[in-house]
Amino acid sequence: MSRELEIFCLAVISGISGFGVRMRKLIVLAITFYIILTKGVFAQDTFITGTVSDKFGNLPGARIAVEGTTISTSSDVNGKFVLEIDPGEYTIKASFVLYLTQEQQVFASSGDSINIDFVLESTFSIDEEAFVGSRSRPRSLLETTVPIDIIAQDRMSNSPQVELGQILHYSAPSFNSTRQTIADGTDHIDPATLRGLGPDQVLVLINGKRRHSSSLLNVNGTLGRGSVGTDFNAIPFGAVDRIEILRDGAAAQYGSDAIAGVVNIVLKEQTGVTEIDAQVGTNTEGDGETAYFNGNVGFDIGDGGFVNFTAEYRDREATNRSGNYTGPVYFNNNPAQDLALIQSRDFFRQTGFDDQRVMEIGNSAARNVSFFVNAEFPLSRVISLYAHGGRNFRNSEAAGFYRFPRDSSQVVQSLYPDGFSPRIRTDIQDDAITIGVRGLKNGWNLDFSNTTGMNEFDFNVLNSNNASLGDASPTEFFSGGFIYRQNVTNFNVSRTLNWLQGVNLAFGAEFRIENYEILAGEEASWINGQDTLFTENGAIARVPGAQVFPGFQPENELDEFRTNNAWYLDMESKLNDKLLVGAAARYETYSDFGDQATWKLSGRYELTDEISVSAGVASGFRAPSLHQVFFSNISIQFVDNEALRVGTFNNESTVAAAFGIDELKPEISRHISAGVVARPMKNLSITLDYYTIFIDDRIVLSGRFEEGNEDILAPLNVGAAQFFTNAIDTRTIGIDLVATYRESIGRGEFFTSLAGNFTNTKLDGPIQTSDALAGDEDILFNREEVSRIEVIQPNFKVISQSSYKLGKLSANLNHTLFGRVRFIDPNDGDPSNWPLNTLTGAIESRDQTFNPKIVTDLILSWQFNSNFRASIGGHNIFNIYPDEHTHSENTSLGRFRFSRRAQQFGVAGARVFLKASLTL
Repeated sequence: MSRELEIFCLAVISGISGFGVRMRKLIVLAITFYIILTKGVFAQDTFITGTVSDKFGNLPGARIAVEGTTISTSSDVNGKFVLEIDPGEYTIKASFVLYLTQEQQVFASSGDSINIDFVLESTFSIDEEAFVGSRSRPRSLLETTVPIDIIAQDRMSNSPQVELGQILHYSAPSFNSTRQTIADGTDHIDPATLRGLGPDQVLVLINGKRRHSSSLLNVNGTLGRGSVGTDFNAIPFGAVDRIEILRDGAAAQYGSDAIAGVVNIVLKEQTGVTEIDAQVGTNTEGDGETAYFNGNVGFDIGDGGFVNFTAEYRDREATNRSGNYTGPVYFNNNPAQDLALIQSRDFFRQTGFDDQRVMEIGNSAARNVSFFVNAEFPLSRVISLYAHGGRNFRNSEAAGFYRFPRDSSQVVQSLYPDGFSPRIRTDIQDDAITIGVRGLKNGWNLDFSNTTGMNEFDFNVLNSNNASLGDASPTEFFSGGFIYRQNVTNFNVSRTLNWLQGVNLAFGAEFRIENYEILAGEEASWINGQDTLFTENGAIARVPGAQVFPGFQPENELDEFRTNNAWYLDMESKLNDKLLVGAAARYETYSDFGDQATWKLSGRYELTDEISVSAGVASGFRAPSLHQVFFSNISIQFVDNEALRVGTFNNESTVAAAFGIDELKPEISRHISAGVVARPMKNLSITLDYYTIFIDDRIVLSGRFEEGNEDILAPLNVGAAQFFTNAIDTRTIGIDLVATYRESIGRGEFFTSLAGNFTNTKLDGPIQTSDALAGDEDILFNREEVSRIEVIQPNFKVISQSSYKLGKLSANLNHTLFGRVRFIDPNDGDPSNWPLNTLTGAIESRDQTFNPKIVTDLILSWQFNSNFRASIGGHNIFNIYPDEHTHSENTSLGRFRFSRRAQQFGVAGARVFLKASLTL
């Protein structure tokens, strides 16, 4: 045991070295405390041995536990396990995700060595207990009052994806996470949503503890504009045992942000098994090469303790699906002279791209290195110390719009006579650590924990210039960045009381501290050097700041804090054999937004042993993020093919006051749901859920205020201004359907599932403005901004997953049907604004609907022996792409074949891969 402790101490302390001296001291003290208290405690001299298997062979990583104690272990690579216990009578349980738990009674005398074997039977997710959804006790889907999806480890390991966000995107119909392109920071962290709402309206937990959000605020024209989400791809999926998705409003149970639902990521606890996975792949068009490596290993610590480590490496090259550029390069108004110079200078060979492409449109290049740990140590038979967390570092690089030599105010000719393709390279560090103690006292389950998380996002601009510095401009810049920190201290108490037919009670308190920083860039990245270009038409002031991403200025720097106190109560009671009712209430107090109370009522009624119906009503809220309250910067956005300097000003600024922007207030939600869960036959399960979500005072990023406000904008050296405001109310109506079927066919086993989400979100009432902005509703929130709420995400998604396992061969065939999305041009509500479409020769609207598409994955695997498995497969094997643009004005002079505003599943096309898995 001492050697295992030594390994754990070294690994954990090195893994959390970035958390500061105070946290490291706390961990060292906790481990010391553990060693002192456990000395001499584990003196058992009775051994329980055995194996865990299913119909196809041994099950490594199954959990074997002694009921009523902290003693547990995992089966090794051969399915074997050993438990050391005191003499006595015990119940031994064996469990594995998506297998029915089995138990056996044993009576052990001193010196005995008892052998027991478990042969587990596979089952459906409705039989699997989920930890999310009830704070009082885990429940299966047949027992719970709320809809829950469980994404098991085998589904993740049989996915062609290697990023957690993409795995969920192709596994859970209500979850959406599409990679964005030409969107500054949003190229590097994918926005993720649930049930068609925003990235900041879903709460993420790890092992039931609140996960911190990203430091990045999405301000470009993408899904989730104006919101802050969680970086799912910072969590190595090799560390994940399963994922539980609570598709229900849960703010009363888990706090702010849980309007759309909760995603709980459960980490691996397995010991005695070492797993190594490697995968290489490439797009069939010859780009986007990926390399993936994951290692997971677990050790038993004492009796019932464990430590599980994961290390992961991902390297993804860029994907380019841009079209050929057809616009001017050197001269704006002289096509003949421009063409002659393009040919004489052989311009398109200077860009670094193929054909006449001048941009990189598609997935950014990204390299990730992650380390995660999950551990638990028994301090006694009823008390244990636990810890989990890790670090992710990502280096990512994406391109921006090409700066042509004709853009003389943006391009320093002496540095770039043929213009340049600027690039944004980001350095993203994501850290988290949770330490807690849980145990049993006088029949009460107690859990006290502290979770610290941090996300840092730094911008570096490459291959660019600050035109206002003229010939003295650097070509590389540090443009600043963000840091977001969150510390959550939580105390939870729960117990099952012998009232009525059983009352499950949970209550507790939570204290949260948040910190948001903006870091200024180096001076050259933002300064106005006041270099002037003299032309035959007069003097032209050159644009200040690094092209593609001007640096944050010293006046943008900030370091803001806020605190939150919360108290909650969660109760469930069986009123009779058929009826379960639940109630939850939560009261939160913010240091900057006052207080808020939320509640939830739910119930489940068993029509038969295999059919249950449920319903619920709830209130919820989401406080404005610190990012939305305090963020400010100047960015370059391309509007009608022209670069525009846009200032985002926070609600504390004098600029916001000049425009009549009110202070932000929390979003308030109301949630109504009903569902049915059925198992009409042993090998078939069906769930159907309906929901309506009303959200008042949704926080959005406004449109750009430009013309008519020059007196305010000119001193700021920007051409437009935008703000955060509570501008809209929305109503979301939807249906979730999941059906699963399992059947033994011959000597093999066939499994298939069909799951769908159908959702519709609409504005509920008029655009809300202050008196000062009355009449400017179309500017505050124009039709394009409305479309980002209503139609930018697929209106439905249906996922079919099928597998067949026969001996050493297994095959997985998956189909994902993405519903339609729409692009709505901000100006085309008026037909007089419709431009000429050179593709058709007609005057037409730029609005476009992108039709439903099916993406198909196929994976074939061969299990050579108990240690080695090899797979070959393809993602999007039929090379399906979204619809291309049908209006020439949307292509940005030929550059954009596909929409960068409304995307269903990206534009990478088909990808093939090889994968090897080693289990030791």
